[in-house]
Amino acid sequence: MLSGRWLRTVLVTTVVCAPMSAAAVPLNLVNCHVEFLPELCLGYDAQFGQDRSRLLQAVDYSLDYLETEAAVTAYEEYPVLSITRERVQRSLVRFRELVATSHSAQQLQQSVRREFDFYRSIGSDDNGQVDFTGYFEPTYRASAVPTAEYRYPLYGRPADLDTWPLPHPTRSDLEGMDGLQGEKGPLAGLELVWLQDRLEAFLVQVQGSARLQLTDGSVMSVGYAGRTEYPYVSIGRALIDDGIVAESELTLPVLLDYFEQYPEALDRYLPQNDRFVFFKATGGSPPMGNLNVPVTAGRSIATDKTLMPPGALALISLNLPVPTTTDSWQSMAMNRYVLDQDTGGAIRGPGRVDIFVGTGTNAGEQAGLINTSGQLYYLLLRE
Repeated sequence: MLSGRWLRTVLVTTVVCAPMSAAAVPLNLVNCHVEFLPELCLGYDAQFGQDRSRLLQAVDYSLDYLETEAAVTAYEEYPVLSITRERVQRSLVRFRELVATSHSAQQLQQSVRREFDFYRSIGSDDNGQVDFTGYFEPTYRASAVPTAEYRYPLYGRPADLDTWPLPHPTRSDLEGMDGLQGEKGPLAGLELVWLQDRLEAFLVQVQGSARLQLTDGSVMSVGYAGRTEYPYVSIGRALIDDGIVAESELTLPVLLDYFEQYPEALDRYLPQNDRFVFFKATGGSPPMGNLNVPVTAGRSIATDKTLMPPGALALISLNLPVPTTTDSWQSMAMNRYVLDQDTGGAIRGPGRVDIFVGTGTNAGEQAGLINTSGQLYYLLLRE
């Protein structure tokens, strides 16, 4: 997420997590054999047989990260003393062996519960409740030149951004209240591409990355290159506070429908988020997390990296929307083994997780529907 690469679909996040006290430990060791009822099937990943190769690839990306100097530094400061970089590495190597050789989800579950310790996040309530949202890499149509149809730019990083005095210019200072005045200020000449829709250009900033279908038929990807120093402000929360949408009803499709009906409202709500994101062309490279390794659909999560172990193996237990044969979605209880490979400006505290669900329209629809509570466990080989 963006502090590194991506902000998320947290424009629809309605959860505000209490900060963790200075003395609190974000993870507690639990006994998975007595803590959970058998019918919860903790560790039984029903999707295991469907995307074994993706899970293995995600593990390999974490192992690549753990060899870097950035990982060495991160774990020198990690607050849970029993979770070290070396232990995380050993855990991933062993888990990879189990994934590669297990013949079923049940066999993998049994091996993991026998060999690994489970560390549960204390959550937002100090009792393990974690609030989950989803994020994705959007795909939009764009033009390499401005036209009457393609008017809303994405901007490259200013060369002198690091020396801009604080407070930085606001969103309206940079692009105007209507999103079309960037050529009159410090962003002039930094335009990378132009999009058809102002909200789409804003959502690319929220996501921090996008795949673009250009009008000449080529495909281009853009990724995070920097941002202004402002806190993230959720336009979804603003709609709730103004009584326009009920908190229980807010999803990404609802938000999109509202602004389609009332496009003039964009001038009021988008400038409320002064955090402005800059981009760079990334060719056709996959979406990257803040650990500078690719994120994998359904197997990568974003957390607060001041509290959670970067690159580590985790298990999430929650209800997720899954597609049906009738082109709709249904909620299903599931466990998934995931790798903690990203973070985000709005993902703060031990009670927040963002799940990467993929690229494109369907992924965006699924991400917009994820707003649920569950549990988060980190898995470390027993010592």
